[in-house]
Amino acid sequence: MQDMEFTIEDKKLYMLQTRNGKRTAKAALKIACDLVDEGMIDEKKAVAMIEPRTLDTLLHPQFDADKLKAATPIGKGLGASPGAACGKVVFTAEDAMAWNERKEKVVLVRLETSPEDIEGMKAAQGILTVRGGMTSHAAVVARGMGKCCVSGCGEIKMDEENKKFTLSGKVYSEGDFISIDGSTGKIYDGIIPTVDATIAGEFGRIMSWADKYRRLKVRTNADTPHDARKARELGAQGIGLTRTEHMICSDTVEERVAALAKLEPMQQEDFEGIYEAMEGCPVTIRFLDPPLHEFVPTEEADIKALAETQGKTVADIKNIIASLHEFNPMMGHRGCRLAVTFPEIAEMQTRAVIKAALAVQARHPEWNMVPEIMIPLVGEVKELKYVKDVVVKTADEELAKAGVQMKYKVGTMIEIPRAALTADQIATEAEFFSFGTNDLTQMTFGFSRDDAGKFLGAYYDKKIYESDPFARVDQTGVGKLVAMAAKLGRETRPELHLGVCGEHGGDPSSVEFFHKVGLDYVSCSPFR
Repeated sequence: MQDMEFTIEDKKLYMLQTRNGKRTAKAALKIACDLVDEGMIDEKKAVAMIEPRTLDTLLHPQFDADKLKAATPIGKGLGASPGAACGKVVFTAEDAMAWNERKEKVVLVRLETSPEDIEGMKAAQGILTVRGGMTSHAAVVARGMGKCCVSGCGEIKMDEENKKFTLSGKVYSEGDFISIDGSTGKIYDGIIPTVDATIAGEFGRIMSWADKYRRLKVRTNADTPHDARKARELGAQGIGLTRTEHMICSDTVEERVAALAKLEPMQQEDFEGIYEAMEGCPVTIRFLDPPLHEFVPTEEADIKALAETQGKTVADIKNIIASLHEFNPMMGHRGCRLAVTFPEIAEMQTRAVIKAALAVQARHPEWNMVPEIMIPLVGEVKELKYVKDVVVKTADEELAKAGVQMKYKVGTMIEIPRAALTADQIATEAEFFSFGTNDLTQMTFGFSRDDAGKFLGAYYDKKIYESDPFARVDQTGVGKLVAMAAKLGRETRPELHLGVCGEHGGDPSSVEFFHKVGLDYVSCSPFR
């Protein structure tokens, strides 16, 4: 469809210019389907006509277009999770939950979010953070929930203690109204009405044509049965990443074993729910991979509650928290390093995975359950072999105890440059690769994904970078590592299954690149 400008002079027609006409996502779908129905184009052409990013407007609430035109932004961060939201400002997860129970719509404003904020994030209409980038905790969790999020708005002067912040010269206190646009990153004063997402019949037709002709499979990143069910409803063909993050505040092996014994049935229950939701489709479960600093309480009341639960003094808990401090936690004691130092964690998680798969297989004999266990942050084949040996020994013991034969796979995330460079060696032990492009980008560029927002704006202005490398894969550098690892891995193990589970799995241009280098699937948040 073209938007054409012309003039007529002395009965003669002059064409001045033509450009692609602007249209809504709903109109684009309608036009494409009509052209197919009228025999003007084929189904492949219809799919190619649709700009993937515009489909976000069909899956998330948007601002009323007329009201938005009259509004002036007061600030701008990163559009970390699409959609629009308005509500009263709150500063804690607890307040978000309390106000939500009173049927009040709120926007949760934080310096940055942590796992302790999850319930508050669920209760809020949207999330706004001062720190963080496109792969920060707030951004990743919000995308998984289908929740609007603007992250990394460094213009905000935050005063959390007094529950207020300053932006564009105005002080916003708890209860004041703001509106945020998670697609553009813009922040507005007051209320801008939103319009609920609507999916037209043409959406289903276009998606069915895409399914008909594509080669890449599409999985989802889902950590709960609820997320898995939603992704399955939206067409996910499996799970490429299930995170298993739990904090174990223990000093000794005996204390860890006791804590793990309590966690095992919880993890098994979670895994069973996820397996059930995915209806026999493949599920990849990543073993424990937190930077430990993210999972310790910071508030005095929370520390006291943890001390009472663990039968320790507040001083003991504070000492444990202090011992977990690392100067660079994202490159510290995390990922497979936890399983090397504490193999009992890998043993517990393996038991939970296998027991869950056995239980679901017994309930659904028509399904073919093949658990996929993913060891994170591997950089050396010997560390992968060490953890894999623990997993295989534990899994085989559980299967022998149950008297059942079941196939399972052990693979790894390629998220450290050294793993990509030595992928031929890694593939001697790994049965599949999943590219964790969030960490791979961070370690390749050498800057923090949570702090990069502070300076990336200047890089865009000076044309050093054209886009956020955490949002769109850097094909020149990071992409070269992905292509190299894929080639080396398959030279060692031709049947090696390859996927990507970083946030780039939901970016259209990145998906096109992954298709070209021969990956088997992309995995992204349910609402992408």
